[in-house]
Amino acid sequence: MPVVKKDYSARMYQKHMSRKKKSSSIHGKMPRVKINIKNEVKLHFQNSPNESFSLSQLVKLLRIRDGKSKDFVKKLLFKMEAEDQLRRVPDGRWITAVEPIYYEGTVDHVNPKFAYIMVDSLPDDIWVKSKDLNFAMHGDTVTIQITSVAKASQRAEGRVISIIKRFKNEFVGRLEVSRKFGFVVLDNRNVFFDVLVYPQKFKKAIHNDKVLVKVDKWPNNENKSPLGSITHVLGQAGENNTEIHAIIAEYGLPLEFSKTVEAAAALIPVAISKEEINKRRDFRKEVTFTIDPHEAKDFDDALSVKELNNGHFQVGVHIADVSHYVKPDSLLEKEAFERATSVYLVDRTIPMLPEKLSNNLCSLRPKEEKLTFSAVFEINGQGKVFDKWFGKTVIYSDRRFTYEDAQEIIEGSVGDYQEEILLLNDLAGKIRDQRFANGAVNFESVEVKFKLDEKGKPLEVIPKERKEAHKMIEEFMLLANREVATFIFDKGKEKQQEGGLPFVFRVHNDPDPEKFDNFSRFANRFGYQFPTQGGISKNLNKLFADIQGKPEQNVLESIAIRSMAKALYTTDPRGHFGLSFDHYTHFTSPIRRYPDLMVHRLLWDYLEGENLQEKELIEQKCIHSSDREKRAAEAERASIKFKQVEFMSEMLGGTFDGIVSGITEWGLFVEISITKCEGMIRIADIEYDQFQYDEKQYRIVGRRTGRIVSLGDEIHVKVLKTDIERRTIDLLWVKN
Repeated sequence: MPVVKKDYSARMYQKHMSRKKKSSSIHGKMPRVKINIKNEVKLHFQNSPNESFSLSQLVKLLRIRDGKSKDFVKKLLFKMEAEDQLRRVPDGRWITAVEPIYYEGTVDHVNPKFAYIMVDSLPDDIWVKSKDLNFAMHGDTVTIQITSVAKASQRAEGRVISIIKRFKNEFVGRLEVSRKFGFVVLDNRNVFFDVLVYPQKFKKAIHNDKVLVKVDKWPNNENKSPLGSITHVLGQAGENNTEIHAIIAEYGLPLEFSKTVEAAAALIPVAISKEEINKRRDFRKEVTFTIDPHEAKDFDDALSVKELNNGHFQVGVHIADVSHYVKPDSLLEKEAFERATSVYLVDRTIPMLPEKLSNNLCSLRPKEEKLTFSAVFEINGQGKVFDKWFGKTVIYSDRRFTYEDAQEIIEGSVGDYQEEILLLNDLAGKIRDQRFANGAVNFESVEVKFKLDEKGKPLEVIPKERKEAHKMIEEFMLLANREVATFIFDKGKEKQQEGGLPFVFRVHNDPDPEKFDNFSRFANRFGYQFPTQGGISKNLNKLFADIQGKPEQNVLESIAIRSMAKALYTTDPRGHFGLSFDHYTHFTSPIRRYPDLMVHRLLWDYLEGENLQEKELIEQKCIHSSDREKRAAEAERASIKFKQVEFMSEMLGGTFDGIVSGITEWGLFVEISITKCEGMIRIADIEYDQFQYDEKQYRIVGRRTGRIVSLGDEIHVKVLKTDIERRTIDLLWVKN
């Protein structure tokens, strides 16, 4: 069996990116093409290894009408028999003499009607009808058999023979109870069946409860449902805690730390010994402060600044030294690795480390001595770096600023450490100008936050503002991350280490030219010219500046970002397109990101001249961290979508301006301009015309009126229906 193992998440992303150019139409609606008789005959035998066929049966199955083709089939059968591909059974019919070929692949379920199976050893995905999935689901590893070869305008078809490994066996859904049994209607949009549960397996759940259900038995017959048992009752559907817990369960996130992990954290001494302080560079007497969001509880970075005798400035980027407290192979280390990242849902944080570490020992709280790992720079007044130093330090934060506090000082208010904040902001601005001059992309996508009441109900949807204080902190974090990565890369060259020193890099590949051609055509619909020849970064920055504050800003920025490769962790120092850095890493947030903890340990080992770490082991941890990052981002988006739907549920019947943000064969996705909430208009619900989907042109066209609706068009919509559980908004097109 040809099998090539590869990371699921990276493979899934790559396939999504390439699929659009190779298979843009719904498979079953492709124009009929002339069959390859030889291939079809071989496939009939290959796909029916236990069946025998006569000449007349094959001719009928292939729908052959002309005598010439019948003669060809007859000669082909005798030829295949002579070559030991077929053999005769006693009644004279033929049966395959060749063992069937199976492939191992991963299911990417994208539609209720079909799925793609990704096979590493094949150039293209295999298309499988839902009825041939054998209850395989999105993410499952399966054995697949090809049933129809690829044709000029179609992919190869196949069927799932068996399930090798389930991606998940527990699902979130809502219990619907009848007289003798119940069905759990699953929330997952990539699963298109319900789970049957008998009353003895309800675990005290009642009708309309959100539950976690485990599948105990998968059916052999496509007309039957899986049998399951309820493992957790999350609460009544629609309630805030219930729905947030459902998101946590849906994405396999932990609800809490185990008692053993909490106990391990509790045993860590709070006091810092003099011996430990003496090992470190002392910054306790230098002006140092943190700047974080108002609601932040963990402060993992601080800045220090002072003027040097030569007129330059020393800027210290001090990061919580988590590696001092979380030791390799410890229980806390294993838990941090498994989680790999903190997850920020709308109304709560799921931290990577227990509270004693994240909010206490490792949090750079004001008026407390803290252990840090620092990147210290000598910078002149124009923002040029002359020297750098990395090492273990001890600091004393003089003050905790919120972004709002720092912004008031930047805008002219008098306050603590005014001179230092204004100096740092000036230096950050000059460093940022250099970065953009070198080709960095000025991403400024619109994000939203919510004002919630005490029960978690959204009262307001508020676009997040990124002001100079945010950008100042970001710039010094970027500087530290870049310089650490560059230092390690250069050190590897100095040591003439083949492949460089094993390290964790954050990379962002150059964009795919075809995707940016599509994006260029999309931008043109709004009247913006976006040349794809020449400097993409420069053209993107001009476009982002032109759309600033306009209704289409969010849609264009979102699609531009989706057109790019996703940043990920790897040991391969490929560089970062978006930041225009040759080398980049994540050094600045070890409280909430496991890769940063890895970077701290590796950097310290190389500074101390320790032995090289195993590159393959680091790469596997990078893959795991990238996967966990993706999971966290999806959960965070789901919690935002839940709150958006809950907010819009109070506006049923309301009419709003919106922008068409997506088009499929069954509907239009529309972003409501004022709230940034996205809903869907079903094409079947548009009464005044029958619309056809034109995928190549990103539009629908009315058969009777000729009305064209394209991506980016502004339309008026009415909020028709909201479904909080499934996180969907149904809209109606209001003619203007």
